[in-house]
Amino acid sequence: MSYNAQEARQELLDTIGDAADEIAAALAALAGAYEQLGTVPADRLEEELFGPVQAAYGRAKRTHAGFASRHRLPDRAFAPASTGLPSTGIRGFVDSAVESVREADAILSELQDSMMPVEVGDAELRAGLAEVRGLLGEVRARAREFVRTLGR
Repeated sequence: MSYNAQEARQELLDTIGDAADEIAAALAALAGAYEQLGTVPADRLEEELFGPVQAAYGRAKRTHAGFASRHRLPDRAFAPASTGLPSTGIRGFVDSAVESVREADAILSELQDSMMPVEVGDAELRAGLAEVRGLLGEVRARAREFVRTLGR
């Protein structure tokens, strides 16, 4: 195998890791919001926002680990992100989560558009990236609706 192919695979893996880090930041922000909510809105946040983001994070990590394993590349440990200061407030945390989700989606979109997953990747990798993006796809709209109806 040429050095260029191995280097390209490592770059692809690093990019997936960057997206997973953004998703971890979104989870941390949603956890910060959750801590400040009462039971009913907290349950709603968990179902509508935290659940899909958590599923996307798990899928991103599995996609990363699977690709690393299949191509004999080093896997990495993903550390949880910091929640942030309570003074950020519920809306601030949700906005931060949405921004992190947007950034993760942009990273993955750019990666898919680059055709690198096709050139150096494999079908499992492409399916994993598509699934992560699908899980993140409705988070922004759901977050807007959640914030709009907060306190009602």
